[in-house]
Amino acid sequence: MFNNMQMHKNITKYIYALLGVILIFSSCKKEYESIKDIDEAKIQAYIKSNNIPAVKDPSGFYYQILDPGTGGVMLNKDSVFYNVTVKSLNGEVYYSPAAFSTSKDYLGYILPDAYRIAMSAVNRGGKVRVIVPSYLAYGKNGNGPVPSNEVIVSEITTYAETKQWQSDDRLIREFIAAKGITATKSPDGIYYNISDPGTGTEISKFSTIKVKYDGRFLSGTSFDQKTADAPLEIILNDTVLGWQKMLLGKKKGVKMRIIIPSDLGYGGRQVTGIPLHSCLDFDIEIIDVTN
Repeated sequence: MFNNMQMHKNITKYIYALLGVILIFSSCKKEYESIKDIDEAKIQAYIKSNNIPAVKDPSGFYYQILDPGTGGVMLNKDSVFYNVTVKSLNGEVYYSPAAFSTSKDYLGYILPDAYRIAMSAVNRGGKVRVIVPSYLAYGKNGNGPVPSNEVIVSEITTYAETKQWQSDDRLIREFIAAKGITATKSPDGIYYNISDPGTGTEISKFSTIKVKYDGRFLSGTSFDQKTADAPLEIILNDTVLGWQKMLLGKKKGVKMRIIIPSDLGYGGRQVTGIPLHSCLDFDIEIIDVTN
């Protein structure tokens, strides 16, 4: 009899525990469905008020092709060059790319998934607007400046280039045009302007040079500099390829500006303070040369 009573109590406990789990699951499901409904209502209101002819993807996000592009089709295995601007429905900017910069990744690695799917709908060089409900974006945790349960509106611009050097050259040309810089392009893809050719000792591959310089990203941010009183002292052959190619054969006293593509700078190497695949802008003056 005692065993039967104990068994009955245990069964009762299990039933209550199961009911508790069901209630919690039901509550979570209702909350999830409620967020989906709220997001959908917000998106519909946004689309209507802005008269956007958006298409709904089966997964739940909306997209509008702004430019179909004229380049090749982008597959998940392909490297793509692109930029993304992320805003709220009321226009608050959460993220925008730095000036004269481009993101690069394999299409299949790009997140959120809505971005990848929408980008697949255009060719290289195309542009698409994506309206992503919170549960397909960053959910209740948010992401950086994007708050919890936030619907995001993103404009994704893809570029026609398939190679890093092509992207770099476009960025440098855009930079030069925007800043009104007079520059000559070398066979290696370096843009340069010599303001003073110098008259001293000629620089060879293994010359030790003392250099005053200011190194900047195309955004204008300085990442490193040395003064005439405390110059960099280094063997030419130990500098980045862009310096080697442009300083070889130049003379002590030369003053020049060089804008180098990423593969002649630090490329895809991890260097503190230098983002991957950064084009670099240098003002250089050779203070001394020792052969």
